[in-house]
Amino acid sequence: MEADIVIVGGGPAGLSLAASLSGNGLAITVVERLALENLADPPFDGREIALTRRSKRILDELCVWQRFPATEVAPLRRAEVLNGASPVTLAFERGGRIEGVLGWLVSNQRIRRELYDAVVARPDIQILADTEVVAVRSGARQAEVGLADGRTLRSRLVVAADSRMSPVRNMLGIDAQIHHTGRSMLVCRMEHERDHRRVATEWFDHHQTLALLPLNGRTSSAVVTLPSREAERLAGLDPEAFNGEMGRRFGWRLGEMRLISTRHAYPLAVTWSHRFVAQRAALVGDAAVGMHPVTAHGFNLGLLGANGLAREILRTASQAADPGSTRGLRRYELLHKLACRPIYDGTNGIVGLFTREDPVSRVARSALLRAARRLPIAQRSVAMLLARR
Repeated sequence: MEADIVIVGGGPAGLSLAASLSGNGLAITVVERLALENLADPPFDGREIALTRRSKRILDELCVWQRFPATEVAPLRRAEVLNGASPVTLAFERGGRIEGVLGWLVSNQRIRRELYDAVVARPDIQILADTEVVAVRSGARQAEVGLADGRTLRSRLVVAADSRMSPVRNMLGIDAQIHHTGRSMLVCRMEHERDHRRVATEWFDHHQTLALLPLNGRTSSAVVTLPSREAERLAGLDPEAFNGEMGRRFGWRLGEMRLISTRHAYPLAVTWSHRFVAQRAALVGDAAVGMHPVTAHGFNLGLLGANGLAREILRTASQAADPGSTRGLRRYELLHKLACRPIYDGTNGIVGLFTREDPVSRVARSALLRAARRLPIAQRSVAMLLARR
């Protein structure tokens, strides 16, 4: 089988890349190990994505943003950062033309569904679902992707968009820095008594990190990051006990809380690929950079990377008639690393400081929040990491 570009991974990064490339005379094949029904109608997975204005523009250009029902888009107007029991609160708001909106919350389920619907009918995109990749080879003239059913796809470029533990990245011989944190993120939707006023709260409490992301109505996405065994225990409680414990963990900030969705726990691993490209190959999304979720940058960086790679592919394809041109891939790698590295390092630094429990770290994070409240430069620096959604 022949294609110009093979994208391995039918998640948001892979599908947005396919959509960005469509309509430019390229034959695109997306390979996904999940069954077609999981792509067409993905199940709720608990994750709510905080989309930046730049991500909104990209989705708008892909004719995806318009597909979101208004009832499933929740504007975010303010974010607050808390440190344990300290009375110091660091707050971020966004003024401007769009009514001071800081960002928008949309479920990962809805984003995946609308991206799939946006690409499935396009004649230049072929989707091979329920298909596993078992081998990848890239050479000077072409790349080959071996499938579990014995078929081989030949293309001029192969793109790994298949998760932060990317098997394709390993097949390409690209090393990655992988940090297993030993912690898990528990996510679910909760109803609550009080109005959240569209304020997101990030609470670095002792031995746990908490977040409440405001959805429409008196509903929030609750995020609790704990040692994995404790997260599993919390996820296994009966609903009544779970409601009580979640209320206590969040200090009854929004009154009584009630579970209204399924619960999902995700082990946390942070990854950085040493290279984002190889000969006739590239990495996008979590395959390139797997961010810690605390600053909500992971999805947005993945969307930015897919958009940037598409731009370089189309530029070099128009100039050299070769979408796998080394020059274009190297330019993508340089620009995407420049965009990701400061945020990746800064996020990891923030997480390290705010999750350590030694006396020095407690003093240091209190000092950081106080400085950020008083100094505009410090506040902007912290805002880029904690609230620039």
